[in-house]
Amino acid sequence: RLHYYIMRFTVAAAAVAVTSIAAASAFGAIKRSSSRSSAKHQHFSVPNELLESTTCDCKDELVLAVQLALEAGKNMTKHYDSKGTADENMGDLQINTKMNDADFATAIDVENENYISNEILKKFPGHAIIGEESTGTGTIPPLTNEPTWIIDPIDGTTNFASGLPLSCVSIGFCRDGKPYMGVVFAPMTNELYIGVQGHGAYRNGIRLLGCSGEKATKTLSHSVVNFEFGYARDEEDVEKMALAVKRLLQHGVRTTRTLGSGVLDLCYVACGRMDVVYTGIAAEGWKPWDYCAGLVIAVESGCTMSHLSPSEMDKAGYDFNLYSKNMICGVNSKVVDECRSCVLGL
Repeated sequence: RLHYYIMRFTVAAAAVAVTSIAAASAFGAIKRSSSRSSAKHQHFSVPNELLESTTCDCKDELVLAVQLALEAGKNMTKHYDSKGTADENMGDLQINTKMNDADFATAIDVENENYISNEILKKFPGHAIIGEESTGTGTIPPLTNEPTWIIDPIDGTTNFASGLPLSCVSIGFCRDGKPYMGVVFAPMTNELYIGVQGHGAYRNGIRLLGCSGEKATKTLSHSVVNFEFGYARDEEDVEKMALAVKRLLQHGVRTTRTLGSGVLDLCYVACGRMDVVYTGIAAEGWKPWDYCAGLVIAVESGCTMSHLSPSEMDKAGYDFNLYSKNMICGVNSKVVDECRSCVLGL
């Protein structure tokens, strides 16, 4: 009888051991799978579809733009990580005001632009560069038919300085006077957006959907509508912008958002997180570095990007005027027309 109980105990112990080993193996597999998934998510590179394409003729520029955007994004993380902690030192940002207290640049803006520009000129010494910080409050250089890079070293500088995560590095590339390629990296959300004319748009290596399904049928009343108030502060401009928002709310929209980064606004419309974005009601209009990279990503994801002003609305997509002070971009043409009419009171 003793022998019988010893045998039963041995069998039970063996079963427990096997179960424990199986559980440990399963847990190990889950950890390995999670690690691989994490590594994949953290791995930012140019999609193979673009590298292997026989018609994508900006591969060298694209690879460089991705490398530079990632490095510039890394340069932003020290401030983000220290914001609100004992390690924070706002003096390190060396904030310099431009037009008014709401319009400023940090030392990281300048460092990023200098780094990106220098690296571009090392590889492409004959290319032109238009940068936000090198332009400052001066006249923006004209866009010619020469290969031209348009750089926003940190779009959403106020967000960045405040420690809010919605900011990005934006690098656009133009050919024959029109946007051709766009690369946007948001370091705090770990998202890399890429767009190349005629070759689609991608987020973290996965292609964005075109204008189909819900994007194709979205109407204004079911839309998330985005706008930025920018640097306009005088009474007349404030009243114009507020009236536009009032018209939207009275018409009926799902909700409104103001995120503080025009480039990310366009990227978020491109991937359907928001449905329409507009600017140019008053003096809050954007500049070429706010448009260029995001335009390519939005257009390549099937969005309609045009001018808010009815007199310029025929200049859409790659014919959009990067020097215009007004813009509207939506997931389809119908919601663009609806929103334009609503905010302008047409």
